Amino acid sequence: MSLTELTLENPIKTATLEARDFDGVRHGFMSRLGGLSEGAWASFNLAYWVGDDPSAVTANWERWRVAYPAMRVAQVKQVHGNIVRTIDSGYDGARLQADGMVTAAAGIALGIFTADCVPILIVDPVRRVAGALHAGWRGILGDIVAAGVRAMIALGARAPDMRAAMGPAIGSCCFEVDLELAERFARSIPHARANIRGGKPGKAYLDLRAIAGGQLERAGLPPDAITTVGPCTRCASDRYFSRRANGGTISGLQMSFVGFEE
Repeated sequence: MSLTELTLENPIKTATLEARDFDGVRHGFMSRLGGLSEGAWASFNLAYWVGDDPSAVTANWERWRVAYPAMRVAQVKQVHGNIVRTIDSGYDGARLQADGMVTAAAGIALGIFTADCVPILIVDPVRRVAGALHAGWRGILGDIVAAGVRAMIALGARAPDMRAAMGPAIGSCCFEVDLELAERFARSIPHARANIRGGKPGKAYLDLRAIAGGQLERAGLPPDAITTVGPCTRCASDRYFSRRANGGTISGLQMSFVGFEE
């Protein structure tokens, strides 16, 4: 897989990354660019619950709907767990607690929000099943990846036909954690140790996207069907919201989304 940065005239689409192997699937990893929010939320924040001016968030949503008029967005209340919800055509807009969604309903975009955690979009283009996962370190330890793949299989998808893209997230260059947490990863996830490197005394660095990629393989996806799209969010905090870059305080959130048009 490879990525492309859209070059359409619409500024929202211009700032949105796509995975080329998702051809025919409406999806994107959005940046923080192209909106009307200000301050810590500048500028394309779509989350009402992080302290931003609601009128600015509404105006940002209006821009998104102009860019993607054929889709309505399903959302969940993310809690850093491993629950995955199935969204059907009767989706009523409720934000239930979960960190992942799957759907076989056309016209629905599954939207997840991140500011350093790993956004994972998965599709089975043959059976038109989509999944979106918010994978922070807690979710990865809880193997939300396997839960998402199982939920897609329950809708008729097949793991060998799935394709996955992991979007902009904090990289191994910047994700420093306590050594105790790194050892927990190494004990809990077979391939994690290879994606941990030493840091300052008592610290280590994790490569969350590499670890999640290994989980996708263990769940049955072919290695060449898994890609990483975009930079480290902390390093590129001028283009992506990053809690770490913001000193751990409240910031805006970028949305990643995936779904099939009707």
